Amino acid sequence: MEMRVMTDSKRRKGLMAASALVGGVLVLSACSGSGSEARGADGGGTKSQAAVDEAAAKKTSEALIKIAPKNGSDNASINNAAAVTVSKGSLTNVTMTTAEGAAVQGQISADKKSWKPAGQLERATVYKIAAEAKDSSGRAAHENASFTTVSQANSFIGNFTPEDGSTVGVGMPVSINFDKAITNKADVQKGITVTSSSGQQVVGHWFGNQRLDLRPQDYWTGGSTVTLKLNLDGVEGANGVYGVQQKSVTFKVGRNQVSTVDAATKTMTVTRDGKVVKTIPISAGSPENKTYQGQMVISEKFKETRMDGSTVGFKGTDGKGEYDIKDVPHAMRLSASGTFIHGNYWGAKSIFGGANTSHGCVGLSDAKGANDPNTPGAWFYNNSMVGDVVVVKNTGDKTIQPDNGLNGWNLDWAQWTAGSSV
Repeated sequence: MEMRVMTDSKRRKGLMAASALVGGVLVLSACSGSGSEARGADGGGTKSQAAVDEAAAKKTSEALIKIAPKNGSDNASINNAAAVTVSKGSLTNVTMTTAEGAAVQGQISADKKSWKPAGQLERATVYKIAAEAKDSSGRAAHENASFTTVSQANSFIGNFTPEDGSTVGVGMPVSINFDKAITNKADVQKGITVTSSSGQQVVGHWFGNQRLDLRPQDYWTGGSTVTLKLNLDGVEGANGVYGVQQKSVTFKVGRNQVSTVDAATKTMTVTRDGKVVKTIPISAGSPENKTYQGQMVISEKFKETRMDGSTVGFKGTDGKGEYDIKDVPHAMRLSASGTFIHGNYWGAKSIFGGANTSHGCVGLSDAKGANDPNTPGAWFYNNSMVGDVVVVKNTGDKTIQPDNGLNGWNLDWAQWTAGSSV
């Protein structure tokens, strides 16, 4: 058998070759420094890292997109928070959706520099925005963000009357009922302004911590226009509870009509723009159930409605209402506690102008079904509007509380202004 013996010189040459191979692997595996050269994967020419960075920069768009609110924000405003802007470029596409995928309408501005939603957002909702823009070289840039709007627990709204675009009587106050208790009344009231084309000064008065009414010293000027502005977005009404409303409401004031009910003479005198237009016989509250006195404002009108005595404390021995009339005609609310001026078809005609017999309401002669326009009840209903004033006197009862309905006129101007927080 042939045996081969490796000489020392051959062994040394083999070790040197292996060492060179390992060294090559180590060189190819190591990161090159800023001054070194890197070989391309195809074994071709070399490029410096600076040249690589410069080439990459040339491919990047200069357009800078900014989305508000910031990604991950919560308690965002539902009015003005959402917006997309771009510098060094033009917006080409913006989409906004809820987390569930429902699209939100919006519009890119004419100069293509900004975008905003078309309407108010919903509270306690997650929204996603994806925006695309291009720079002057046509290179595209993209930006995405997600945010959550303010929760109902951390926000408040005010339900107001009268409605936008309505026409009301001269006694109609602006009344705002908040859905949460307001402890920072001054800042909230500062965010609410009411102005009139008549130039009348308007002052607010707080009834408790959830209702703010605003009115002038005297009744609104007939024919004037009143504007309510709610700038409550972001206003802290209580600790950690913020307003979300930002809107303007305008209503008209109609002719000046004030009707005076005299329980002693059992008549009502209707005065319009300073002239008596009608005198109507009435029946007010009985001696056992007197009608409140004072200045009252019509807050609701019903051609027909049900009146159940049990709902206002008039109950029989069986627990049912002393009366339950399901079709009371031409009813107009004067108080939150159940005082109405309404038609009456069930009483004898002789009581109107002759006796006070009601449970506290003011009754006018009327017909069952509310379809006879010639009755006193129908006439008054058809010639009255929400916001008209009905003054009740000589009943022997106390003056109605100013917060029982829209009846703040029973406070004089000094008392009214004392209830303002600004």
